[in-house]
Amino acid sequence: MKYAVLNNPKLVAPCGIHCEACYAHLRDKNKCPGCRLLTDPIPNFRLRCKIANCQILAETKSGFCYDCGKIPCQRLKDLDKRYQTRYNTGLIQNLNIIKEKGMDTFLKIEKKKRTCPDCGSIISIHRAGCSICIKL
Repeated sequence: MKYAVLNNPKLVAPCGIHCEACYAHLRDKNKCPGCRLLTDPIPNFRLRCKIANCQILAETKSGFCYDCGKIPCQRLKDLDKRYQTRYNTGLIQNLNIIKEKGMDTFLKIEKKKRTCPDCGSIISIHRAGCSICIKL
């Protein structure tokens, strides 16, 4: 069981995805280290990600898309639309919270939203409910 911690700012991707609540980070096999924690070797998805490898993003002070003069670029708009439609998660909204209220506030909001009230485990962004309780 993966009890909710959800407090690592390094596990928030430049695009606003909370990697700590991502199914790829939560899985047991081939666990994703997150978009901002570079491991050796760098995972293929990270090498292919156009946002994480964006040259303009690399020049920002924060390392987040909210610092880019082109926000929202088409890539971020497309990803945001997909996450809003499929997972009820607004990445641009996440970035705005981080920019305006700070990372600590964002992580507190996420912890409340992504912690199962019944078992205390992490509810993945990519799932409609708690995958632990569903298995019970």
